[in-house]
Amino acid sequence: MIYSSKRKPVLYFKEERRCTIYKLFIVCTVLLLVSLFWLQLSCSGDAAPPRQDRPQLLPQGRPPPCQAQAAAPGVDDPSWGPHKLAVIVPFRERFEELLVFVPFMHNFLNKKKIRHKILVVNQVDHYRFNRASLINVGHLESGNDTDYLAMHDVDLLPLNEALDYGFPGDGPFHVASPDLHPLYHYQTYVGGILLLTKKHYDPCNGMSNRFWGWGREDDEFYRRLKKAELQLFRPSGITTGYKTFLHIHDPAWRKRDQKRVAAQKQEQFKVDPEGGLSNLRYEVEARQEVLVGGAPCTVINTRLECDQKRTPWCLLA
Repeated sequence: MIYSSKRKPVLYFKEERRCTIYKLFIVCTVLLLVSLFWLQLSCSGDAAPPRQDRPQLLPQGRPPPCQAQAAAPGVDDPSWGPHKLAVIVPFRERFEELLVFVPFMHNFLNKKKIRHKILVVNQVDHYRFNRASLINVGHLESGNDTDYLAMHDVDLLPLNEALDYGFPGDGPFHVASPDLHPLYHYQTYVGGILLLTKKHYDPCNGMSNRFWGWGREDDEFYRRLKKAELQLFRPSGITTGYKTFLHIHDPAWRKRDQKRVAAQKQEQFKVDPEGGLSNLRYEVEARQEVLVGGAPCTVINTRLECDQKRTPWCLLA
């Protein structure tokens, strides 16, 4: 009896402890469900209406961004002027930068009363990244409602509102000039952000399609501008120097493809006398209007084609 009486409290304590654990688990589960429901409500004002044919901007499994600020209005006011800008963004997998770029540029251009639309030309094929070809695609897909282009890197944000994004009727206007760009300072540099009219882009035959991988395509395009006898203009009176732009690319996190394969080492320094808009080959897989941080943009999922006999370096060896 003594042995039995000693065991009863122990058995009772185990049952009570087990019941407490079950109650705690139920409470935590309820709190988790309530938190998820509240988060869904807080994000619902910024999310675009669900569509099954919407392109996947974010990788599978990654939640959509929840923006705290109000959605930026999609303004296209004809009273702002007769010209409309197509902001062409060559893109592949740099989602973190895109989530910052689209709402920032939309608000920046709205403040300056620049009619615009943002075209994210997303390369979805298995070839190496080709910035020049994607810009060519953006030019051809920009529509008749725009009459000038901004060849715009996704990782470069203008911080000075004095920068001019207006219609460059006199000639190409290099917004990210060597005197202002945080990284590239040689005088023939025309990358980063370059504005030019469609009438100026066509005589250049666009950009060369030979540049697979990162770099050199804008240097070749500088020679095309000179050959077409187009005068290049750059900002003046900007006093912010190398702090004029915010460069949001993280080289440690997302390394650029700078490999030079086979004859690419020699060909990258040559002028392409024929290639450009005339021999561009591509397919638009999908074209969708989406909201990024409340700002509108058009995503053009694009498959480029490569003539591997002429440019075998479109595939890494």
